[in-house]
Amino acid sequence: MAKIISSFFIALDGVVESPDQWHFPYWNDEMGAAVQAGMADSAGMLMGRVLYEEWAAYWPTAEADAEIAAIMNDSRKWVVSSTLDKAEWANTTLLRGDVAAEIRRLKAEVEGNIQMSGSATAVRWLLANGLLDQLNLLVHPIAVGHGRRLFEGSGTQPLKLVKSETFETGVLNLSYVPAAG
Repeated sequence: MAKIISSFFIALDGVVESPDQWHFPYWNDEMGAAVQAGMADSAGMLMGRVLYEEWAAYWPTAEADAEIAAIMNDSRKWVVSSTLDKAEWANTTLLRGDVAAEIRRLKAEVEGNIQMSGSATAVRWLLANGLLDQLNLLVHPIAVGHGRRLFEGSGTQPLKLVKSETFETGVLNLSYVPAAG
């Protein structure tokens, strides 16, 4: 049975939007190893429509990041969307209709971890519906001050810390699971 594991670059003030504008000064080998470890045991990726559209436009033709592009393009991908009619990026399946039932079926059929990067709206929905198994946060020591926040407009979500480490850059690598209610 698969676990759905979501990972975010997140600022101290909860901002997850546009990490490309604030995240890179904190990137180091420790963070690279943590990100790579998450990708290594991945059976595929789950994402929302917005992230899918961004990545589907970039990765199929990404030459500068050829090694990562190959992983992204070859991986199985599932997209939660009520507005997409088709998914043209290789190895992509749309999840529509009763999405909760589709995700439960997916978790039952797939072996390994299903990774998520970004897709804050989808993660909030998964948490609210008891479908997210783990939330990994790379908390950066910066307050961005603007942009979408991970838990913006969501209800209370009790979480249990299961792993923590501090990188040399001051980034906290935190892993949470939903707390028993």
